[in-house]
Amino acid sequence: MSTPTPPDHSIDACVRTALEEDLGGGDVTAGLIPETAYCRGHVICKEAAVICGRPWFDAVFQRIAPGVTIRWWVSEGEAVDAGSRLVTLEGPARAILSGERTALNFLQTLSATATLTRRYVQAVAGTGARILDTRKTLPGLRRAQKYAVTCGGGHNHRMGLYDAVLIKENHILAAGSIAAAVAAARQQAPGVTVEVETEDLGEVDQALEAGADIIMLDDFDLEGMRQAVARVAGRCPLEASGGVDLQQVRAIALTGVDRISVGALTKHVRAVDLSLRLE
Repeated sequence: MSTPTPPDHSIDACVRTALEEDLGGGDVTAGLIPETAYCRGHVICKEAAVICGRPWFDAVFQRIAPGVTIRWWVSEGEAVDAGSRLVTLEGPARAILSGERTALNFLQTLSATATLTRRYVQAVAGTGARILDTRKTLPGLRRAQKYAVTCGGGHNHRMGLYDAVLIKENHILAAGSIAAAVAAARQQAPGVTVEVETEDLGEVDQALEAGADIIMLDDFDLEGMRQAVARVAGRCPLEASGGVDLQQVRAIALTGVDRISVGALTKHVRAVDLSLRLE
């Protein structure tokens, strides 16, 4: 799998904000260390994980002290075992210790999303179903987390409200019907993908007849998904959504749906356990 391209235009803004909230007017603890002190340290991954977040990690130290030397021992998107050495830092002790927490925060959070995504992708291997993320991301880190999903082998759903139409229950109620909502979407946003969220097979029929580009099966049981797959018969991609977890994701994939969106990839993450150890 090729390494995805990070969203370079948003990395600097994320790092600047993160450093401002951590450093404030200055690191008063690092000030206890002699200004001339020089050190070397290694970041160790204390559990099995898929590593993601190198560009953010590097940007932290490039912003604090460009003189810090960074040597990576693993690739972006690489799976590592517990105890693996990830990166070596060498340079002014004050700079390394001041940037440590912020850099690790990015690395441990994005690695968590990549790691969880990889588990879902492996769970549906061979079925033909793709794992997608959602908009349920940490505020300010959407592009970063969605990049992490791709590092884990998953795929991105829409980035925001601006690049695809997703017609949900309240949109349908406001518009009057699925057909009216799809027609309005085509008029207001020509050329943009239109997806319709459905709650039963009757709505699947309506969405298909209205010409939806993608039909979402929201909280369907497995039998309902199988019936929807048979009814649509490949005329439109089907996406399963709602309460998906690792225990049932393969069974969902085996119903024949094309896509499975999983909010847990970005909202239920547990940070990977990392540690910076100085020599």
